[in-house]
Amino acid sequence: MGQHDVHQEADQAALRQFTRQLIQDVRALEYMLEQNMFERGVRRIGAEQELFLVDERWQPAPVVEKVLEQSEDPRLVTELMKFNLEFNLEPLVFEKNCLRLMERQIEDTMAYVRRLVEEVGARVVMAGILPTITLSDLKLANMTPSPRYFALNDAISRLRGGPAELQIRGTDELFFKHDTITLEGCNTSFQTHFQVHPEEFAGFYNIAQTVAAPVLAAATNSPTLFGKRLWRETRIALFQQAVDTRSSNLYMREMSPRVHFGTKWVRESVLEIIKEDISRFRVLLTGGEVEDPFETLRRGEIPRLQALQLHNGTVYRWNRACYGMTNGMPHLRIENRILPSGPTAVDEVANASFWFGLVSGLSHEYPDITNVMDFDDAKHNFIASARLGLASQLTWIEGRRVPARELISGELIPLARAGLEASGIDADDIDRYLSIVQDRVESRQTGSQWQLDSLAGMKQEGTRSDRLNAVVGASIDRQMKGEPVHTWPLAKLHEGYIQRRMERTRVEQYMNTDLFTVNEEELVEFLACLMDWQRIRHVLVEDNEHRLVGLVTHRSLLRYLADHKTASAPGNRSQSDKNEGIAVKDIMIRNPISVTPETPTIDAIHVMRKHKIGSLPVVREGRLVGLITEQEFIHIAGQLLDDSMNSEVDLKAEES
Repeated sequence: MGQHDVHQEADQAALRQFTRQLIQDVRALEYMLEQNMFERGVRRIGAEQELFLVDERWQPAPVVEKVLEQSEDPRLVTELMKFNLEFNLEPLVFEKNCLRLMERQIEDTMAYVRRLVEEVGARVVMAGILPTITLSDLKLANMTPSPRYFALNDAISRLRGGPAELQIRGTDELFFKHDTITLEGCNTSFQTHFQVHPEEFAGFYNIAQTVAAPVLAAATNSPTLFGKRLWRETRIALFQQAVDTRSSNLYMREMSPRVHFGTKWVRESVLEIIKEDISRFRVLLTGGEVEDPFETLRRGEIPRLQALQLHNGTVYRWNRACYGMTNGMPHLRIENRILPSGPTAVDEVANASFWFGLVSGLSHEYPDITNVMDFDDAKHNFIASARLGLASQLTWIEGRRVPARELISGELIPLARAGLEASGIDADDIDRYLSIVQDRVESRQTGSQWQLDSLAGMKQEGTRSDRLNAVVGASIDRQMKGEPVHTWPLAKLHEGYIQRRMERTRVEQYMNTDLFTVNEEELVEFLACLMDWQRIRHVLVEDNEHRLVGLVTHRSLLRYLADHKTASAPGNRSQSDKNEGIAVKDIMIRNPISVTPETPTIDAIHVMRKHKIGSLPVVREGRLVGLITEQEFIHIAGQLLDDSMNSEVDLKAEES
């Protein structure tokens, strides 16, 4: 997430001063490029690994501060949320056995992280989006207490002028509002870096944009959010909307979100990207005192370009241009942010190898890809791959329309192989990693497809919460074994088994969200038909803004029908009833008792017992989101009984 010593300045003079520093950094970069001061003759690769931490219930565990207190490895750092963790890999020269060394670094660091995390009672998950995460996990109390994160949250909220309105459509649909940037904490990625020389930056960057779609199609690992089946790589849609500062009132203007693919090809220099981003996106954060880059250059030293790097860290291109230093020498690199975390270390390195090889190989085939590929096609391909993964249809070079699977297997894997071979990568490693991509594409089992097929296989078993738990539990088990995802057997319900404690569960884990509701002005006769047709005993009443205003139970409907039996007989109804009928509002229970999704399950049970009611509407900010009934609690009680019996069996086995 970048520099942490930052401020969100309301003082316009401070913002102007920072903007001046930003312009000076751009001029210094321009001077350094003109003077050929950048490192040449070597190409390096690197990566950043992001992770989720979960507790014994497979829910997000906000324990990162405890983990880092025990850590002796400075590469382990915080991320946006307390249940996220990141570590950076050491850069490697792009040659020989660098890919295997990258995998070894990930595995060794993961083993260290797992030991630290287990000491605080948590586990580690590699996933683009954690299947069990809920909106209640995204409260500000779970945000890492860093000035940068709070300043960024305040700045984006101010520019947006209200909560973010998210809409993502896939197999299911998800519509909701959220008023902080904590939604970004739903995403974890495996970010890869590729160092390039300044004069070749434009060509390599355009190639990286071109291959983003097929690489992503083969690597998707984020198919669900809040239990909804959305895009194959839902991270892409979620991240773009989570930090979007645009107003819906400006729909006529061409405005880019801060998370974006880009607007055009790069023609000559990295400066085009930097100048465009400064031109399009306001300064959100300022730092403390920063160096004068030209004074640093006069001393014969290399400036860090702090203002430029701070602003660059608040604009999230999926392929981002980065400035850095190695051994005192400045360099440029392309940061690939499209790849999700997981499913395993070997899958991640296979994805990275595919990308490194394609960027190298395609640049030899097409030194200027802009002559044979339209930018809008590359951008459309990227969104199509995020939506549909390997099922997407891509518009490729010279305008050819080709299925993603056919393109990857038939053309791109051989091209990536050629690129890796030309870079001097060990033949055994090329075979190892590209064969994983090939087998994954042929089997069609990406991380996303494994999750979706696992959920489908358990469709008639347990609750939705149980099935999501099983996916996470099974993921951890298979990640520990380290086999690539295309070889994984599907998750089974028992793999999400946990020793349940009622006081540790929340209503949102059991509530029914597939609701049949009525408006208060609708006809009671329609309500009776609805309850009969759908075989439901409780119907919630909401207004046009989806605010809960009432509840009709099967018992209250029967009471109404009994009271009006004579009046409703043929020939006995009043003319008014004949013309208008009775509205739902006339028989509903007004202002019913309700709970929030975050309510502990045990508290919900106490509420139902105290008031002798059989159902509880679930509301968030006054709007209806679910319903929990006696039936759900019977299911919970059955699970708790099973847990108790299993515990007794385990205890007797230990005693014997």
